[in-house]
Amino acid sequence: MNSVIETPQDARQRLLDAACEVFRNEGYRVSIDRIAQRAQVARQTLYNHFPSKEALFAEVVNHAIESILVTLDGDTDVRATLLAFGNAYREKLLSPEGLALFRTMAAEAPRFPELAKQFFRQGPLATRKRLAAYLERAMERGALRRDDPDFAAEMLTAMLADTDRLRGLINLQTDLLKPAKTTQTVDCFLRAFAPGKDLQ
Repeated sequence: MNSVIETPQDARQRLLDAACEVFRNEGYRVSIDRIAQRAQVARQTLYNHFPSKEALFAEVVNHAIESILVTLDGDTDVRATLLAFGNAYREKLLSPEGLALFRTMAAEAPRFPELAKQFFRQGPLATRKRLAAYLERAMERGALRRDDPDFAAEMLTAMLADTDRLRGLINLQTDLLKPAKTTQTVDCFLRAFAPGKDLQ
């Protein structure tokens, strides 16, 4: 019977997966032994890949940043593009994993301010800037009325997730991912930024 030999890369990924789950569910104060146990490796194996719990947490944050980025492709049908963006954005932020990650980052930000700033800059802020760049292109070709694209992106992302995220975090509501809510939000946004409605 052939046994599969685990590579160092496999072990590292297993450690990251376990750490991500444990940090999300139990917070940063969880012990190294708990993470090693969840990954089914020896404590020393963990330290062979990561010199400290801080380094492991930083790597988990980097992976979380990649998972929260939402891309925007296409410059044709604005409504279709924003609906696809809105559904992906809400799914990432309002899923149980997304809510748990936000809860952990908010709790640990005072202890790790630089890491929290990095997470915000490379995750939520980067997504918002990508959205602003897309909206600016749509404004330039007349698909949306001209306005501050950064403000428009901030308004749309807030409309898409902020209140529902509070429902998930504080009210512990779980039925948040409703496609009809995305459609309602995007259509409201498009009415507000419809061409020919320039404000005086």
